[in-house]
Amino acid sequence: MEAKQWTVQIYISEEGDSTHARAVLTTRDTSTVTGRGMARRNPIDRPVPEIGDELAVSRALEDLAIRLHEVAADDIVMLTGPVQA
Repeated sequence: MEAKQWTVQIYISEEGDSTHARAVLTTRDTSTVTGRGMARRNPIDRPVPEIGDELAVSRALEDLAIRLHEVAADDIVMLTGPVQA
């Protein structure tokens, strides 16, 4: 059995009260898919500052999953042709 490895790198930046995250998937053939997420800081989050990071990253990963699904669907259409109604 062949093992494959894909890599997801997470980039987090803060600007004012906003946290932005970017999740970049790199596959073995060096194609990439990128998801993005954002969270706004709530003043009650001060005791747990990671909340903004966690929310932004989870949203970036969710966006990445949706985009990857779209790539797979496009590949299927390319191989089989559009669905006939």
